[in-house]
Amino acid sequence: MSDDKKTLLEKVRDFESRTGETTDSTPDLWPGARENTANILNEPRKLSEPLSEIEAQKRMTSLTRRGFLVGGAAALIGIFGWRWMPQKVKDDLLTRTFEFNERVSQLFYSPKHLAREFRPDQITPARLNSNIGAEGELDAEAWRLIIRGVAGQAGDLVLTIDDIRRLPRTEMITQFKCIEGWSYIAKWAGVRFSDIAAAFPPKDINGGVGDVTARPDELPPYVYLATPDGQYYVGWDTQAIMHPQTLLAYELNDEPLTPEHGAPLRIASPTKYGIKQIKRIGVIEYTSERPRDYWADPNNGGYDWYSGH
Repeated sequence: MSDDKKTLLEKVRDFESRTGETTDSTPDLWPGARENTANILNEPRKLSEPLSEIEAQKRMTSLTRRGFLVGGAAALIGIFGWRWMPQKVKDDLLTRTFEFNERVSQLFYSPKHLAREFRPDQITPARLNSNIGAEGELDAEAWRLIIRGVAGQAGDLVLTIDDIRRLPRTEMITQFKCIEGWSYIAKWAGVRFSDIAAAFPPKDINGGVGDVTARPDELPPYVYLATPDGQYYVGWDTQAIMHPQTLLAYELNDEPLTPEHGAPLRIASPTKYGIKQIKRIGVIEYTSERPRDYWADPNNGGYDWYSGH
């Protein structure tokens, strides 16, 4: 007898000793007697009349054909039902599905759960995705990062790229994933978003100074980011953007970012798809209201707002 069977039988014996139940009432009727798990679990069963091999084959063929027809009919109903379904019903169904996925993702979120990091020899050529909001000429000298909702600031906090470079530097080699299905491995360098938030703490939900490390539950629940011209914008939940592998990156593969890859500053994170990794960031705002998101807008595709993986 295998170890698994022995373990199962030991558990059943323990059950019998505690409950007084027994499985020996029909040892001759059912094959295997006490070693048959159906006997042990007292499952209801019914034996058919003995079948010849040909009859058994016909029976199995019939069951298989029936299953195929039922499955095919169900698939056709699903396809045509979806096509005939009103667009508003489709949108509501997709929205509820996205919201469910988001709740599940957040349930299992932990800043200790890190995405895989790679060796330098595993870096692959960087690909380009959308450049909405970062197509025009870049005036690096004139570029500024505006942060709204910072504690102790009467107005907006304004930073230069040199201000950001003076903050603790972090490097990581991670996988960039596009929602279209392609990916590449890249080395990013920049400042953790959590280090930015620690250096310039946001106002908490009560208007005081938000403690990024001790009381993250008191921080505004969302962060809004946009390009300087406002053409591209994304919304992040605060706990995701505070993940230790979410960077405000200014280097890609040991070189300053090029305009095509988001110079002078962009988000880089292996915890979100590329549509969330905004290039040429111009505005960051802490907010208590769920911010709009470019690709989550039904007019732009209606993608998942959360877009995590």
